[in-house]
Amino acid sequence: MKVGIIGLPQTGKKTLFQILTGNEIKEPSKAFKPVPGAADILDSRFNKLVEMYEPKKNVRARIDLVLLPKMEAETISKGEIFRDIADMDAICHVVRAFEDDAIYHSQGSVDAIRDFEMVNSELIMHDQIFVEKRIERLEAMVKKIKDEGQQKELVSMNKLKDTLEVEKPLRLIELMDDEEKMIRSYPFITRKKLVIAVNVSEDDLGNEALLSSFKQSCEIQEMEVMLVSAKVEAEIAMLDTQEEKDEFLEDLGIKETALESLTKLCLKSLNLISFFTVGKDEVRQWLVRKGAKTPQAAGVIHSDLERGFIRGEVFKYDELMEAGSEAELKKGGKIYVEGKDYLVEDGDILNIRFSV
Repeated sequence: MKVGIIGLPQTGKKTLFQILTGNEIKEPSKAFKPVPGAADILDSRFNKLVEMYEPKKNVRARIDLVLLPKMEAETISKGEIFRDIADMDAICHVVRAFEDDAIYHSQGSVDAIRDFEMVNSELIMHDQIFVEKRIERLEAMVKKIKDEGQQKELVSMNKLKDTLEVEKPLRLIELMDDEEKMIRSYPFITRKKLVIAVNVSEDDLGNEALLSSFKQSCEIQEMEVMLVSAKVEAEIAMLDTQEEKDEFLEDLGIKETALESLTKLCLKSLNLISFFTVGKDEVRQWLVRKGAKTPQAAGVIHSDLERGFIRGEVFKYDELMEAGSEAELKKGGKIYVEGKDYLVEDGDILNIRFSV
């Protein structure tokens, strides 16, 4: 799953990307090219399981992050930025809300809501231009040959056009399965899930009024929003020990780091949940689509497990923590044997039985 990080120039997106991925960007030439990276998903449940099992190896789930070129006149006019965004599964839009006279603003002043709306308009306009061109082409083809598939697509495209014309993103439209299949290969950007990371100063990290000013619009447009201070996160990253980091966060009244908050929102946006496999050899976190059944979760671990799936032994993280060990869970009858129709829940611990 790839999450593309976008934003106007000087929003702090490069700093945030470097903190999240640990990738240091030194080459100026990278400004016009996507920069790939990956970030661990920080989950306190994983930490507790590692403490409990003391495994030889532990592996966190990871999320792919891609720093995309800044959205400025040149990249927008060339259109390459939109092709890059279309290749992502979700988007994180970094919006500048911090004041700093030493850092210029491409619009001449800091206005987070204005910038947020401006980028949204660019994304909607991209989809609108594509739809209008597609409609023109379909209308020309339908005049020559009465093709049922093209006529159906024309109806769907006009539905998308009506939504875009009132400046609403396409993610708000519920499409039938055949319509989803029809447009799957098209480079629609506003169908994608969007997380807004408002980059603030240290003093504004708890600014509920600022967060609220985004929330209403974000809820209407099915976006997630969070406040983050790239400057503070950079300071945290420079501390040597986890103890120092925890103390620093506590002093500032921050409950979790940007990486924790952002990955949670990205998983929520992508409709992903976590499950775990545990043992003395390895504790590992996996990601699967919400609503997946046990064979699908098994397939995330290895295709052979899905192909030869027999059953899944399932126990709940909370019940394990309460019991203190697997042995105590067994005594309490809280290790459940589930078949192929069981829907995996967030935090489930799975042991897959299979035969190939």
